[in-house]
Amino acid sequence: MVIPYGKQSVSEEDVKAVVEVLTSDFLTQGPVVPRFERALASSVGATDAVVVNSGTAALHVACLALSLGEGDVLWTSPISFVASANCARYCGASVDFVDVSRENGNICIKALELKLAAAAAQNCLPKVLVAVHLAGNPCDLLPLSLLLKPYGVKLIEDASHAIGARYRESSIGDCAYSDLTVFSFHPVKVITSGEGGCVLCKDSSFAKSMRASRQHGLLREASEYRYPSPGDWYYEQQSMGWNYRMTDIQAALGHSQLTRCNEFVQKRNDIAAYYRVALEELPCEFLTTTSGAYCSYHLFVILVEPSERQDLFSYMRRAGIGVQVHYIPIHTQPYYRDLGFNWGMFPDAEYFYSRALSLPIFPSLTADDQGKVIDLLKIYWS
Repeated sequence: MVIPYGKQSVSEEDVKAVVEVLTSDFLTQGPVVPRFERALASSVGATDAVVVNSGTAALHVACLALSLGEGDVLWTSPISFVASANCARYCGASVDFVDVSRENGNICIKALELKLAAAAAQNCLPKVLVAVHLAGNPCDLLPLSLLLKPYGVKLIEDASHAIGARYRESSIGDCAYSDLTVFSFHPVKVITSGEGGCVLCKDSSFAKSMRASRQHGLLREASEYRYPSPGDWYYEQQSMGWNYRMTDIQAALGHSQLTRCNEFVQKRNDIAAYYRVALEELPCEFLTTTSGAYCSYHLFVILVEPSERQDLFSYMRRAGIGVQVHYIPIHTQPYYRDLGFNWGMFPDAEYFYSRALSLPIFPSLTADDQGKVIDLLKIYWS
């Protein structure tokens, strides 16, 4: 039996919540989606939350809400899933990357400072920065936001890994330092709705725009129509939109899971703390945590020598441990190489990638299974 790097934890209460929807009058576009949105916003202190059918869709509608389009540029981290960059391409915008810290894989503040100054001098500043909270460890949002503000660059937090995390006095998702924050509810994330995502904001106009984007661009409020309504059946499409709706079935699971989010994050922190103690004498390093931050530990990443990463990966996989590498640098993917990027352009991201190995971490990981992971690593390095 393989021990995966991540796994959902579904309870009887989750099953009951889903069954209640399945036996109700609405499977989609019913009362559960708005209930889930209100709970999400309340849980982090945001003004509003807009749920969609994936984290990728959430990134897309977030970019649309900020009017990203042709002629604009979005910057993001090269160490992330490709969706963090692809969202700009969906809007017709260009993409560039900011190198990361070798210690934790998040955007390097110094690299960002230098790149912003150079871009300002060349009159090619980005419109949006997508800052990725890798592994659930928040970026250093205060200096990051202070750097962006004088240049007028909008900030989206890609917190797909970071629901339940905190930075200083803020819950990730309250948008205290950003314009919008994105969560993902994929099964291996901290909480799941099966598939799903969310954008949180403090500006209600953003929420209005994103709700239209997720439903074909349709509006159903008479006060917003351009033309007279002939009856209650009437609606208008005033902009391009997509079918990004979350179902009530998914929202029921997500709402139930949200009630245990803090419990899940605490368990992940307990597992991470045990890894750190048990592995501290081995020739690997741990990601540094941002000062003043509380990590949600979507991933537990160790850094090993590049020369032995492949051998260690194969050794663990053969032993039934589903280790993984997060992530292949986006700029090295064939699609982005066709756009002009290549190896060597973001050396710290490439070095981080060459060393990173994700170990199993999820709330239902047993002490015995974690002990097996640790014992195998000790044997490998003995």
